[in-house]
Amino acid sequence: MSELLPAVEINPSGPVTASVVCLHGLGADGHDLTSLAAELDLPGARFVFPHALVRPVTINGGYRMRAWYDVLGADFGTTQDEAGIRESEQRVRALIQREVERGVSTHRVVLAGFSQGAAIALHTALRYPERLAGALALSGYLPLVDTLQAEVHPANKDLPVMLAHGTEDTVIPLALGEASCRKLTALGCTAAWRSYPMPHTLCAEEIEDVKGWLKRILLL
Repeated sequence: MSELLPAVEINPSGPVTASVVCLHGLGADGHDLTSLAAELDLPGARFVFPHALVRPVTINGGYRMRAWYDVLGADFGTTQDEAGIRESEQRVRALIQREVERGVSTHRVVLAGFSQGAAIALHTALRYPERLAGALALSGYLPLVDTLQAEVHPANKDLPVMLAHGTEDTVIPLALGEASCRKLTALGCTAAWRSYPMPHTLCAEEIEDVKGWLKRILLL
C-alpha cells in the first residue's frame, strides 16, 4: 500500500481517548464534514477526516474527482467497483493502524461516513480483524453484500452500527439503506435505524441522534 491518505484532523483540548475516522461523500473532500467535530462535541475524541484519492467516475462521464471507488451506474446494489472498494478498505485500515500507533485502542475507534464514505465505513469495519467501537453510516448503504457472510470478521460480527437516512433521498434510495440495516441485523450486529424527512444531506435532529449514539458506545 502506498502512503497514508492525507487528512484533516481535529484534536480535543485534552488527552485523546477515542478516534472517529469520518469519510466524505463522492466529489467532496475531508473538509466537507469537519463541522461535525464541534456539533458532536465528544470529550476526548480525535476526528480524522481523510481525503479520498482522485479517480475517474463513470456515472459522471469519467470526470475525475475524489471518490472512494468508481460508481458504474445508478443501481448501487448490483454493478459495483469491487477493486476500488477493497483498495479504499486497505487505506482506511492504515488510518486505523495509525490511531493505534498513537495510543488509541481499536475498541475506541469509530468508522463513520456519509454516502459513499458510509459504504466504505461499513465495509471496512465489518471485516476489520480487531474489535472496533462501532460504525456509523449516514445516507449510505452496505456494499458487496454477497461477500459479507464469508468475510465478516468474528471480532466485529456483532458490531454496534447506526444507519441514518433521508426519506426523500434520490441519490441513494431509502430502501437500499433499509435493506442494509436488515442485512446487518441478520448478521448479528446491533443495528440502530433512523430516518428523517430530508433529501441526501444531514439535519440537526440526525446530528443530535448521532451524538447520543456515539456517547453511548464510547461511554462518554
